[in-house]
Amino acid sequence: MESEFANQQIAWMHQIDQCLSHVWMVRAFLKHSDEAAEDDELAEVHRALYDYMLALGPSLDRGEATRYLRIAQKKFSKLRKSMEWFVEFQPEISGHMNFRMAAKSLQLAVGQIERLLEEIAQRSANSSSGPAESLLEEEETEDADENATNLEFGDR
Repeated sequence: MESEFANQQIAWMHQIDQCLSHVWMVRAFLKHSDEAAEDDELAEVHRALYDYMLALGPSLDRGEATRYLRIAQKKFSKLRKSMEWFVEFQPEISGHMNFRMAAKSLQLAVGQIERLLEEIAQRSANSSSGPAESLLEEEETEDADENATNLEFGDR
């Protein structure tokens, strides 16, 4: 049973990572747009997208699904807020099809991540003991590891 849950965690991790491939493309588009160079709030959106993916990268690389999912949940509210801001203000930023599609793509990808995280939380809540409970627990070293990772990468 524990192995089955571990396999499910790995599957969830990869599903979230697939959604993040779309988030990455939106981030790259926004980062290199003239509008982001002129608008600090828009620039903050592409930075927030990057920060979310950066926080998850080391856990994905090491295959640490439990840690990956815990970080994904912990950092999700900032990702959602950035998406919501962009979707709300995108028409004012630019009506160009590229911006409209970027907003739709980001909304779709973040929505899929949110549904996966809700499924994970539900599955964890329904479990009376074992690995599911540990999924949502905090680790003290998590923030230290993330801070060290953030210092390693300057691509923001």
